[in-house]
Amino acid sequence: MNAALVEPFPQVGVLMMRAYADLARVEQAKNLDEVLDLGPLELLPRPWDVTSCRDAGLRREVWDWLDAVVGWLNPQHAWLADSLIPGCWPRHPHLVHEIGCLADQRRRAGLAVTSELLEEWHRYALPQFLDRIHTRTRGICDDGHKNPPSTTRTARYLAAAAADARQELFAQDIA
Repeated sequence: MNAALVEPFPQVGVLMMRAYADLARVEQAKNLDEVLDLGPLELLPRPWDVTSCRDAGLRREVWDWLDAVVGWLNPQHAWLADSLIPGCWPRHPHLVHEIGCLADQRRRAGLAVTSELLEEWHRYALPQFLDRIHTRTRGICDDGHKNPPSTTRTARYLAAAAADARQELFAQDIA
């Protein structure tokens, strides 16, 4: 059996479809009374931001979809090895956030009735994303996942003494 020359973009699952349908209702509502049944709008899950998905089933579905999107992006769009999204991408929060947005934009472009959004995705979103991947990861995880070079500096920032010093500066500024 021959493999397809071009693979289709991964589809979202049932829970993600429901989340997107709720967001579409909010977007199309003439007034908020029409969507009161959805609860607080700021708590609606936004599948491009996995941190907003509090339901375990939905969150799992989003992770699986993002993984499928990366599995699609690498062979379909990353020509050079340094443009590939590393397999350890879930361990890199900056990649998780960016992949979620890129995947959502591609999903929306695929649903459009004209090619404009898809052309914009190809022209702007994808190349800029791939450039950022190349710049930010610099092949650091080519031979397996490694902690970011900034780990020590981040630990110092999070240390209690550093936090206290910042709070003191804030207090001085307010005074």
